[in-house]
Amino acid sequence: MARPRTFDEERALDAAMRAFWANGYEATSTQDLCDATGLGRSSIYNTFSSKQDLFRRALARYIEAMTAAQLAVLEDQERSPLERVRALFAQIIDREFENRRDGRSLGCLTVNTTVELAGRDAEADRMLERDTARRLTALRVVLESGQRAGEIASARDADSLARFLNAVIAGMRVAGQGGADRAAMESIAATAMDALTP
Repeated sequence: MARPRTFDEERALDAAMRAFWANGYEATSTQDLCDATGLGRSSIYNTFSSKQDLFRRALARYIEAMTAAQLAVLEDQERSPLERVRALFAQIIDREFENRRDGRSLGCLTVNTTVELAGRDAEADRMLERDTARRLTALRVVLESGQRAGEIASARDADSLARFLNAVIAGMRVAGQGGADRAAMESIAATAMDALTP
């Protein structure tokens, strides 16, 4: 008979997620994961089977939480399409400043993973592609709605604009990691908004 687990698996997963988010996959050692979660090596491997499995589960957890928060803003029917995009930028900036250490943000685990592991971890690639597709679809729907309402005047199609905004957001995350202050981040967001408005 298997012994029952004596720890909170969800809390351990959150702690591991923070460790990977702060340090990246390669630089996070098994000992780092033990320190972060408070678990011994055997508990980590008995529960998650491998560092890679734990990383993928942590990445899935991050994606679900962050994408759900972004989609909630983009799907908020109480706001106009342009207000939703503006609110999304505000949310991104706020999150960057909630997750700072030593004057730099942790950035975004999905952006960090894309930079670190693109093309080297097929399952992580698939997870990131699905997540990007969800966010691009939500952005495209909002942008199409804004174009129909006359709030968004760019001659570019909504798909191109969605990719542009997604790239701006990723760039903002990297800028935050580089130590950009709030004024710099807000300026980037304002410039992107200028590209959409008449």
